[in-house]
Amino acid sequence: MLKEFREFVMRGNVLDLAVAVIIGTAFGKIVSSLVGDVLMPPIGRIIGKLDFSSIIIPLAKPEGVDLAKLTLKTATDLGLPVIKIGLFVNNVIDFVIVAFVIFLVIKLVNRLQRKKAAPPAEPTTRDCPYCASTISLKAVRCPYCTSQLEKAGS
Repeated sequence: MLKEFREFVMRGNVLDLAVAVIIGTAFGKIVSSLVGDVLMPPIGRIIGKLDFSSIIIPLAKPEGVDLAKLTLKTATDLGLPVIKIGLFVNNVIDFVIVAFVIFLVIKLVNRLQRKKAAPPAEPTTRDCPYCASTISLKAVRCPYCTSQLEKAGS
C-alpha cells in the first residue's frame, strides 16, 4: 500500500497540482494585499472616507450603543450577531481582480507559447489519371474505370 501511495504521489500530474496549489495560495495573498492595502483605501476615500470592511448590518439592537456609530470591532467585542457586508464586498472585489489577473496571465502565457504547426499528413489517396476519380494510393486498378494503374511514385 505504501508503494502504491508513493507511485501515486510521484505521478507528474499530482506534483503539478501540488505546485499549482502552493503558487496559487501565494498569488492569492499577493492579490488580496493589492486589493485590501492598495486599491480599497483610495476607493473608500473617493466615495467618502469609507472603509468597506467596517460596513455591517447588526442583527440585534445593542443596548446603550448608537447604531450609527456601531463598528465591526464594537459589535465583535459586544458579541452581537452582524452581517459583515463590507467584508463580503471586499472579497467579491478581491475575487474579480484575482480572476482578471489570472485571465491576463493565461492570455500572456498562451501568447508566449508558439503553437507548433503539425506536419502535413502523408497523402492516402490520389487521382486516377484516366477518370480523375479519387482512389487509394495503393490501388493498382481504378475501381471506377477499371484502368490498370502504375504504382504511385513510379
